[in-house]
Amino acid sequence: MAGGRGTRLMPLTKDRPKPMIPVLGRPVIDYVKDAMVAAGLSEIIVTTGYQGEQLIQHVATWEIESRVNQEQSPMGTAGSVALLRDELTETFVVGSGDSVASFDIADLLKSHKESGAKVTMALWEVEDPTEFGIVGLSSTMQGETEPNLDEGFIIKFKEKPTAEEAFSNLINAGLYIIEPEVMDLIPKGEKYDFSKQLFPAVLAKGWPMYAKTVDGIWFDVGHPFELHNAQMALVEHRERLPFPMPEGEVLEDGSFIAKSAAVSGHIERSIILAGASVSGAVVNSVVMAGAKVNGVAENSIVGQGAIVISKINNCVVGDGVRVESDLDDERV
Repeated sequence: MAGGRGTRLMPLTKDRPKPMIPVLGRPVIDYVKDAMVAAGLSEIIVTTGYQGEQLIQHVATWEIESRVNQEQSPMGTAGSVALLRDELTETFVVGSGDSVASFDIADLLKSHKESGAKVTMALWEVEDPTEFGIVGLSSTMQGETEPNLDEGFIIKFKEKPTAEEAFSNLINAGLYIIEPEVMDLIPKGEKYDFSKQLFPAVLAKGWPMYAKTVDGIWFDVGHPFELHNAQMALVEHRERLPFPMPEGEVLEDGSFIAKSAAVSGHIERSIILAGASVSGAVVNSVVMAGAKVNGVAENSIVGQGAIVISKINNCVVGDGVRVESDLDDERV
């Protein structure tokens, strides 16, 4: 699924779809694609809408049989997949192309088959579940919710609960294994959502739904600060990644400086990517690609081709943007 507009990441998504936002120099969508390839899946279909032309060009470079299905109007998460119902004649995997996901899908497929479920969902544990959809699990079908399980049969859902409503810290990680008959529950030609509509309908029919907490890396990158967190985590777990890191140096605090970056100054918990130039600057929590920085950039993301010559804090400077020396933080 790669149809999201990424409105919370504007203006980074003004000229590209959210799945094409780079993380460590790679589009976000490539992370879940690599996990699918590692699990032995035979074909990938990317469902998209917003600025789908970029995805068509990118998907054409993948090493696995793949193509893009572009919806003419927004159909929702489940509705976009249902457009392919005539092709989905055996067990299939649905993944979110706009989150950094690197974990063992083959293990999830094994649990799906053993449980006899119609749908199996990947789960991720978070400290604050209020921004996500949470699930309640039981060790038996239609049993009582058991709060300490890390896998089991899904008993109930709650979308974006308040702190008081949260009965679990296990959230929907946006990857599902689905049997083809589940698609029959989706009305044809209607906008339809997996979490809000389809999965409650599956439970209402009494069909088994299973879920398992995954071990690996998962990040939603809906906010700029999450782009930084995701990239720092990937650098930290670089030995476990199923793909090569960009060439470069990892500093003691976890910062990464790409081989072709030119850096002089103090770097702290930052990602300095290929083509970036940092001269005499103090850089803290910055993600940069092809940027030139003369000054101080703290808690910021500086995009490709940007030139920053004044102090900025907690800002996102998009591709090709020039920040003049007399521009204060409030105006940025």
